[in-house]
Amino acid sequence: MISRDLTAELFRHVSAEKAPLYRAVLKTFATAKRQFRLHLRPDEVRAETAWPGKTPEMEELQQILGQLTEWGNLQKQADTARVATIEDFYRARFLYQLSREGEAVETGLAAYAQALARRAELQTVALEDIQTQLAALQRLASQEPRDPTAIHQTLRELVHVFEGLAGNAEDFMAGLGRTVELQGAEAVAVVAYKDRLIDYLERFIGDLVAASGRIAETILTLEPADELLELAACREARDAAPGEDDATEQVAERALAAWRERWAGLRGWFLRSDSGPSQAQRLRARARSAIPRLLSAIARVNERRTGRSDRTADYRVLARWFAQAPSEADSHRLWRAAFALAPARHLALTTEADVAAATSWTVAPAIAIHPTLRERGRLPTAGGPPRIRDRASERAWLGRQMAEEAAQTRAARKRLATEGIVRLSELGRLDRHAFALFLELLGEALAATTDPRERIERLTTDGSLSLLLEPIANAPVIELKTELGVFAGRDHWIRVREVGVPSAVEVA
Repeated sequence: MISRDLTAELFRHVSAEKAPLYRAVLKTFATAKRQFRLHLRPDEVRAETAWPGKTPEMEELQQILGQLTEWGNLQKQADTARVATIEDFYRARFLYQLSREGEAVETGLAAYAQALARRAELQTVALEDIQTQLAALQRLASQEPRDPTAIHQTLRELVHVFEGLAGNAEDFMAGLGRTVELQGAEAVAVVAYKDRLIDYLERFIGDLVAASGRIAETILTLEPADELLELAACREARDAAPGEDDATEQVAERALAAWRERWAGLRGWFLRSDSGPSQAQRLRARARSAIPRLLSAIARVNERRTGRSDRTADYRVLARWFAQAPSEADSHRLWRAAFALAPARHLALTTEADVAAATSWTVAPAIAIHPTLRERGRLPTAGGPPRIRDRASERAWLGRQMAEEAAQTRAARKRLATEGIVRLSELGRLDRHAFALFLELLGEALAATTDPRERIERLTTDGSLSLLLEPIANAPVIELKTELGVFAGRDHWIRVREVGVPSAVEVA
């Protein structure tokens, strides 16, 4: 293990006096490492380095290389390849290359710079790649015998794409609020930025809604995925270094635990759990909430543009008037007119009864202001603190409301569930809760429709309901009567059932 003192020495070149020269030299060695060059001579370093200023002399370069070697970033060895005489042999000549510690420092600094330069984005393409990889994994799972190599490669590619999607989405949403506020300071920037950002968010939200259902459905068809994960873990365990007899088994167990954790993360992103909505639903909600905030910033810009009151602009104008005032007396009159500064002894803040109301503040005695009046704008009240209010009844009322809403949702699901495939016209009269759930299901189905003549079968975004909708040739226009009105449309075949609960037809 590298000591803490040695670690500190490895990073000293970043803050040293000649930091630009040290960094330029180390970048040259990092480039040589990527080109699989074993070592560099000082004259090669001098010729290949992109110096930030004037090219240093050879003596100065020798000092730089020696200092980097002393700090541990470089290592040197004697150069005997160019020795022609005895004097050359005894003269100090060295070959330099990155040390293992120096290579780790360069890798870390490069990753740090790349992370700072990375621009977070909402990756719609990643959603398509996840669907493609899940479909490929579904095909591989259905083959007999199964191919561990192909399954492992597909899982690794799936995890790579998913980690990029999750990481970029998190960074984008974290910086979106700061971006909106920062852009809000520049009127022209907000107006130019609003349309692009709103279109970007709306496009991603639409793609996320359309893709989440298909991804969730594919994940459910692959579960339980332990067999696939075990194949990938066993293949990784083959590379375990030789050692104890049970080393391979331990590596396989750790690899399987890691794969299960990744699969749980993927599942939690697109499927609702007992702890709450899926991460995709939360991301969609946060993206939607960003649009009103942006519109609010735009509204403030428009208010300034339409000539409404702007306190900042008013203070600038008032400051200009003060600067242009002909005399100090005129400045005082302007102050009284602008801020309405006048005696306020009618507030009874002083006990000086002989001070007239017209007495100037400059000659009147000082008034003691209570700290509570300064902090809260009001005087403290006499007596003890108010009693803590018992809000048990309000909490009980909220609990009853939540229980009632949950019961209404369960009743709506039960009301819409059909025994097999039925006509839309056979659903009968729907109450307001069942009708709202029906509209939500219908909206998700139509969002994924590419051809109105095709059959649609998909899961809801939370993965709890399965919907089948199939058009009927030459179907008449039917009407569904609900508590909220009449819903009209062409008749379809429809089947709604809860996931995991078989229908009567399937049981039979």
